Amino acid sequence: MFLVIAAAVVALMHLYLWKRLVSDTTRTARTRRVGAVAVIALAVLVAATLTLPRWVGPDVAQWFAWPGYLWFGVLFYLVVVLLVLELPRFALRKTVATDESRRLFLARSAAVVAGAAATGIAGTGVVSALGPPELRRAAIPLRNLDPAFSGFRIAVVSDIHLGPLLGRSHTERLVRMINEADVDLVAMVGDLADGTVAELGRDAEPLRDLVSRDGTFFVTGNHEYYSGHQQWITELERLGLNYLHNTRTSLTRGTGTLDIAGITDVTGESFEDTPDLNAALAGRDTTNPVVLLAHQPVQVEEAAEARVDLQLSGHTHGGQLYPFHHLVSLAQPGVSGLSKVDDTWLYVTNGAGFWGPPVRVGAPPDISILELKPQP
Repeated sequence: MFLVIAAAVVALMHLYLWKRLVSDTTRTARTRRVGAVAVIALAVLVAATLTLPRWVGPDVAQWFAWPGYLWFGVLFYLVVVLLVLELPRFALRKTVATDESRRLFLARSAAVVAGAAATGIAGTGVVSALGPPELRRAAIPLRNLDPAFSGFRIAVVSDIHLGPLLGRSHTERLVRMINEADVDLVAMVGDLADGTVAELGRDAEPLRDLVSRDGTFFVTGNHEYYSGHQQWITELERLGLNYLHNTRTSLTRGTGTLDIAGITDVTGESFEDTPDLNAALAGRDTTNPVVLLAHQPVQVEEAAEARVDLQLSGHTHGGQLYPFHHLVSLAQPGVSGLSKVDDTWLYVTNGAGFWGPPVRVGAPPDISILELKPQP
C-alpha cells in the first residue's frame, strides 16, 4: 500500500511539474515531447530509488540513489515554490487570458523563479544534511531525582539511517562526537539502518567504541522491522550495546536510583513484537524517576498515563523538509525538542541522519545532550 501511494504521489508531482515547467513555457510540440521524456525519465529514477535498494543492496543502490534522492529533494521544493506562485498566477489570470505573449512570459518567469529557489533551498539543505550534527543541549528537571544524579548527562541519538547514502564514516563521526561529549549514558532510540546486517553490519561496527559511564542502551524503531529487527538486535548486543526490550534497568548513585526503561516501536505490533509499557515498568519503585526510551513521540500518551518522568524519542527527523513538519505534527505530539504531556517531559531529537533525500531544511541533524536536574 505504501509503494502504491508513493508511486501515485511521485507521478502527480511530475505531472504537475510537466504542466508548469514544460507545457506552459514552450510553444512547439517537439519541445514539449522532449520535455515530457525528460520528466518521465526523472519520475522513473525516483521510483527506482524508492523501491529498488531493498532488492539490489546498498552497494549497487548508491549509483542511482544519489542522483535519485537529490532530484527528489529539488522536486519537492519545485512543487512547493510553484504552488506558492499559483497565488499571483490566479490574481493575474484575467490580465493574461487573452494575451499569449504575456501568458508565456509569466509562465517562464515563474519557472525561472521556482528553479532558482528550489535549487538554492535544496543545495543549502544538502550541506546541512551531510554536515556534522549539531550538539543540542537541554537541562530537564525531574521530580524525585536524587541530588546524586544532578548533572547526569544523556546523549540521545536516533535515526542514523545507515544505507546507500550514509555508511561507516557517518557512524565514526557520531561515535567521536558522543565520546567527546563525555556523557553518563547513551540512548539510541531507533532507526539505525535501512538494510540487513550482512549489507550494513560493517558500517555499524564503530558503535562498539562508544564510551559512557553507564553504557549505551537502545530500542527498536520502525526501520529496524523493515530491515530484520532480530538480526540487528543480535548484532548490536554483540557490539556491547544494551537492548531494552519492554524492560528497564536501575542505575544507582549512593542511595539514589534512576530507572532507564525501553519499549519496542509501535510498528512491532505487525511483527509480533508489541510494545509493552506495563511490562517495562512492572515492579518498579515509583518514588524513583524513570526515563523511557521509545522511538515514536506518539508513545508518550501511554507514558503520561503511567507517570513516566521523561520520554526520549526520535522518528520525526524534526520534519526534515520544511514545511513538512506541519504534516508531522498532525501525527505526533512532539516534532522537535522539549515539550510536556501532562506531567511527562517529552524530548524529540531531530535525528543524526536522514531518510530519502539527503536534504534537511529547518531541521538540522543533531545529537542531543540532556542534563538532568532535581525539580525545585
